[in-house]
Amino acid sequence: MTVARPRSDIAPRIVQAARRRFLEHGVDGASLRRIASDAGTSIGMVYYYFPTKDDLFFAVVEETYSRLVADLAKALAPGASFEERLHRMYARLALMSEDEVTAVRIVVRELLLSSKRMDRIIERVARGHLPLVLAAVADGLASGQVSDRHDPIVITIATMALGLAPQVGRRVIGLRAPTGFAPPSGEELARQLAAV
Repeated sequence: MTVARPRSDIAPRIVQAARRRFLEHGVDGASLRRIASDAGTSIGMVYYYFPTKDDLFFAVVEETYSRLVADLAKALAPGASFEERLHRMYARLALMSEDEVTAVRIVVRELLLSSKRMDRIIERVARGHLPLVLAAVADGLASGQVSDRHDPIVITIATMALGLAPQVGRRVIGLRAPTGFAPPSGEELARQLAAV
């Protein structure tokens, strides 16, 4: 009788260590040797699982983004009003995990400081949440719940900017108005943004 070997946890440990290092030092500034040390493994194992630093960066992003996209697909699923679908999406964003917030910070840092990975990030978003929001907007236009006075792409951009920026900003940077007022809680913010 053969006994199956337990599945290794090396790759997830490497991804977790890379997330911390990428946040602290940026992708280009992070040392793969330090990541390996933090993960309790060798540099050879890092290269075994992730042949390039970009592969490791996208593994860090994908680990959280794929779960987020799956949740957004449920939130934006047809069968509810456009406003309710947006509310569910914005409410899910309010509940981002610390790992998701960290991944957003890393991606934003990469987009601001390095264009090396931009095309691949854009390509992933184009297969991720963007078509989900576009489909919800198209449904809203078809049902008359969304005004057709503007181009669907403009509506999609406005929809994402209206809700994504405040919810992500609230979590990532502790969004505060210049007057010192804080936005409402995540759920209440989601409700009000969807109404707008």
